[in-house]
Amino acid sequence: MSARIENILRALIDDLCETHGQNLIAVVLYGSAAVGDHIPQQSDYNLLVVLRRITFDDLRLAQGPVRNWQRLGYSPPVYFTLDELREAADVFPIEFHHMEDARRVLYGVDPFEGVTISDENLRHQTEYELRGKLLQLRRRYISGASSPERLRALMIESLPGVIALLAPALMLSGERKPPVAKRDLIALAAERLALDRAVFDALLALRERGADEIDRAEVEQLFAAYLAQIERLIDFTDRLDESTHDG
Repeated sequence: MSARIENILRALIDDLCETHGQNLIAVVLYGSAAVGDHIPQQSDYNLLVVLRRITFDDLRLAQGPVRNWQRLGYSPPVYFTLDELREAADVFPIEFHHMEDARRVLYGVDPFEGVTISDENLRHQTEYELRGKLLQLRRRYISGASSPERLRALMIESLPGVIALLAPALMLSGERKPPVAKRDLIALAAERLALDRAVFDALLALRERGADEIDRAEVEQLFAAYLAQIERLIDFTDRLDESTHDG
């Protein structure tokens, strides 16, 4: 992580400490940036802020430091109380596994110590998220991806979320600790879930290349292959549901 980002994070933490005082328990960086597997100027910096309590006044006070953070182009932090973090671990298994497996505590204590993540809803949430992303890609292609540049932007924008869903899909296949790094995750998912690794490698290369010129036929072929991989993942999770009902 660059010195610039470290300084920005330090300033944000100082703002949060001044704003929330003793109510602030922890600030956690999670996702690709926490493990150094991110692309500068493209990957986001995902933050979890844990408070002892969250009242309306606490939300109002949070507007200042969060507004400053957003002005720099980053997504607002996720706010939880420590009790909510423990009680919601069965409701958001994908997000919680993501935070648990790739995190860096920037301030305070590690809020995931003692948190047990239930996988009871993992299959349902994984299928729900995959189907939502597939429908969104179809809708946005029909409504506005009229040029190679727009279609490329559509794929690049959606790619991190789709790659993140490879981890829960692998967990459903029996892999207890999927890799955190994107390329390692893709390689294992291709092997275990019969995905086409070349499609994801091409999408990552497209994301890393930036705004280079791209051929329309090439980008449309890649988009079709991308949809096919998501459909294959949906089919995998759907078959798991059928096998559960059959049992």
